[in-house]
This record gives sequence, structure tokens and C-alpha cells, in this order.
Amino acid sequence: MYELLKKDGLAKRGRLHTVHGVIETPVFMNVGTAAAIKGAVSTDDLQTIGTQVQLSNTYHLHVRPGDEIVKKLGGLHKFMVWDKPILTDSGGFQVFSLAGLRRIKEEGVYFQSHIDGRKIFMGPEESMQIQSNLASTIAMAFDECPSSVADKEYIEKSVDRTTRWLHRCKTEMARLNSLPDTINKQQLLFGINQGGIYEDIRIRHAREIAALNLDGYAIGGLAVGESHEDMYRILDVVVPNLPENKPTYLMGVGTPVNILEAVERGVDFFDCVYPSRNGRHGHVYTNQGKRNLFNARYELDERPIEEGCQCPACRSYSRAYIRHLLKAKEMLGMRLCVLHNLYFYNTMMSEIRSAIEAGRFQEYKQRKIDGMMNGK
Repeated sequence: MYELLKKDGLAKRGRLHTVHGVIETPVFMNVGTAAAIKGAVSTDDLQTIGTQVQLSNTYHLHVRPGDEIVKKLGGLHKFMVWDKPILTDSGGFQVFSLAGLRRIKEEGVYFQSHIDGRKIFMGPEESMQIQSNLASTIAMAFDECPSSVADKEYIEKSVDRTTRWLHRCKTEMARLNSLPDTINKQQLLFGINQGGIYEDIRIRHAREIAALNLDGYAIGGLAVGESHEDMYRILDVVVPNLPENKPTYLMGVGTPVNILEAVERGVDFFDCVYPSRNGRHGHVYTNQGKRNLFNARYELDERPIEEGCQCPACRSYSRAYIRHLLKAKEMLGMRLCVLHNLYFYNTMMSEIRSAIEAGRFQEYKQRKIDGMMNGK
């Protein structure tokens, strides 16, 4: 059940009650594709840095170790030793990202594994079965994420197929949740809005899926090559057509500024690989902007990544030491940068929630952006 606790303009402060605990929103979900955050970050670390939700990838876990194996081991929570909510994406994004290795049909998608080339078929029922085996808290409906440069006629047909797939997902999830051997019989289902950068298709699709009374609604197919202006324009027209009393999730987004802009438009769930990917390359987020710790200017810098930050890296280590680790290709350097970045994102979301509660989100947003854009 989702509670809408407070609104500040369109910005929502909510609370989603799940079988694995309460999610305070707006929330950033930390991305652990293969049931782990890249950069040697443990689930104990995730607890320390204030992570609420961990996100894992259905397709990748199906390929290895195999969702049947995860089920035999008690489900994803037990497997990775994580007692808070987990969201699993549906495998639909791989329809986009593995375009050279797949064929889309009405029944589903035929893949070639990126690991060993073996043939894989995934349709709505298969995606739901895999996610049920993983026993995640929130399962995403199986969809196609069309390219942002696809023509309008293709996107219209793709969106219609995604709607048909969503009906099949809903039916199959209801069946799976009723089976005696299902680990999580209270698994939630989020539908996904698609439509490229075409406002009319997006609005029509949002209204169609809103009528299905799902547990939550995602906006997919953004942050895949379109401009930030196009992203914000689509959010402006889509979010008002999704139920206000359900969570709204902007998939794969994004930078701190993207998140602030989307919160302002009524979005309250986010995920993105940026904090961990950038961290592994020595790029760290601060309230004064992004820093590249490979820069020579940090060679003798005894300050933490960000003064006043309470993350595990900043509490103990200097920029100079972390720079040395990165240049020496020591895993600890990557690990500390990833921990800092995830802590920064999780802390920003906590600040956003407090700002909405206080009715001061606009002021907070402007101050945050000004600091990141104009800092040193």
C-alpha cells in the first residue's frame, strides 16, 4: 500500500508498505545488476550508507546463476543476505540494449545470451516466472523499450504490444502468487509507460495502464539518448496521467539534477548506474559538483572527498590516498568512491524528503543545483 503523506507543488512525499519493509519516497534504488553492487560493496555496506531498496536484473540473473538456483537457495533476499526491499527489472531493457542479439515477436523475445551465445526465450509469462523465482519485492512488467530515434509508426505498434504483454503479466503474476511453493506470495507488479518522445502516444498509454490498478507505474524509455529537455517535457505530460496515489518510477535516471527535476514533476522512484559506474572511474559526486580524483591537483590533498560527509570513505581517507589507490588500480580505491557516491545519492534523497515535508522543496532544489553547478 502506498501512502501519499505530503505534496509540495507536484513533488510527492510518500511511503510504500511492502512485505520486506517500508520504502520512504522519493527514493533512489541502488543498482546491483547481478545481485551485487559493482565495486565490492557488500549488503552490510548498503545498510551502513542508508540504502532502502536494492535493484537486480532479471535477465542477467536468469543467465547466471539461474533463477531456479536462486529459488532453491531461498530467493534473492536470502541468497544475497539483504532483508530490505528488492526491485527486479523485467528483462525488457535488454530488448533495447541487446538489439543485435534478439528478435521480437508477439509471444515474446528470442535472445542470444551475451555470455555463451545460447538461445533464450523470454515473454511476459517467462519474465514473471523468473521474477517469482527470484522472489523480489517488486516485479516489473515485461515491455519493449524502443529506441528514442524509432519512427512513430513503429513506436505505436511497440506500445500496443507492451500493453498486451502487461495484461499477460498481470494474469500470470496473480497465478504465481496463488501457488503454494511461491516464496513471495505478496510480490508487487509495476507497469511501464512507453512511447518514445511522442506526447500523444505517452499520454494514451499512461491512461490505458492506469486503468489496470497496478501496484505502481514506471516511465521507461527515457535516458536512452534523448535530450534532457525532451525527458522533462515527456514527464510533464505523463505524470499527471498516472495515478497520484501510486508510486511513480522513472527508470534508469539519472544525474542528481535529473532526479531533482523529476521529483519536482511528481516522480518518487529512481535508479541509475551512474554513482557506481562513475565511482569505479574515480569520478565522485559532491555538493560542490563532480570531482575526478585522477587529477594531479589531488596528489597532496589531505582533505576527504567532501568535507563534512559522513560516508565510510570521507570519515577515514584523504583524496590523496584514494587517488593513489585508483592510479595503482587497487580495488579499495574503486570501492571507496562507489560507497561515497551511493551515500551521496541516498543522503540527497533523505534531504529531498525532509524538504518536501517542510514545504521547502523549491528552495532546496535551487540551492542544491547552484552548489553543484557553481562549486569548486
